[in-house]
Amino acid sequence: MIGAHCGRLRTGGKTNTRMRTIVKVTSRDNVSLKDARRVRDGRSRDKMFIEGARLVAEAIQSRVPIEQAFVSIDEAPHFTELMTDAGARTIYELSSPAFQSIADTVTSQGIVVISHRPTADDASIAARIAETTIPLVVLLHRINNPSNLGAIVRTAEAAGAAGVIVSEESADAFSPKALRASMGSAFRLPIWQGVAFEDALAWAKQNRLTTTGADAEARVAHYELDWQKPRMLIFGSEAHGLSDEERAQIGDVIQIPMEREVESLNLAVAAGVILFEARRSRQ
Repeated sequence: MIGAHCGRLRTGGKTNTRMRTIVKVTSRDNVSLKDARRVRDGRSRDKMFIEGARLVAEAIQSRVPIEQAFVSIDEAPHFTELMTDAGARTIYELSSPAFQSIADTVTSQGIVVISHRPTADDASIAARIAETTIPLVVLLHRINNPSNLGAIVRTAEAAGAAGVIVSEESADAFSPKALRASMGSAFRLPIWQGVAFEDALAWAKQNRLTTTGADAEARVAHYELDWQKPRMLIFGSEAHGLSDEERAQIGDVIQIPMEREVESLNLAVAAGVILFEARRSRQ
């Protein structure tokens, strides 16, 4: 069943005079819910599925253009101000079963918005490089875990990276899991996706970035490297790292010294260790 009405939404005791269409939905087969599930499942590559109050607030603060908003009817009173700030022309108030049919998390907070993805490419990162004294760009090559990928995006922004390049055969940086792990950084940091490894290296050379790979077999420790150079920091897949052929194409290769009994670190943890050593050295 569907019901709709137009009304003014209230926020902070004041009336927002912008009209919003509020649509009440109880059926899981509603067309808008089907479209939301398509975005959630990665079948609409130009849009993002943003779930949870904090992530929605981050999207609003980052001025991400929001198209639609979905709230559980049980939680709707708690999100009136957030929905007003989101600026969506249509707000769908869903029954609990209808909302659970689109939720990506088991214990959802009861709020989802659909928006267009940020537009970012090589030029977006190059513009950031031009504004940075000692630029650092991160290349993620064949990273399969979206949570790892999102966590590295978050760390890259925190460490002052100019942008992130995601190679072919990697997870989607704008999937729901990756967005939750990035905690809003994917809305702000330029992310250039679907790039061939060789093209990324050629772009680094063009922008005078020294390519620098992280590899457990390297002989140079991450804190021994000269981080005063502009660099592209490259991380390979969680399972296999960088291949011999790929390492041969990279200028510098570094490793994080560890106790012998420990084989490796989680990829996102390793990225954090290296990125913040680079930040420390630059400061």
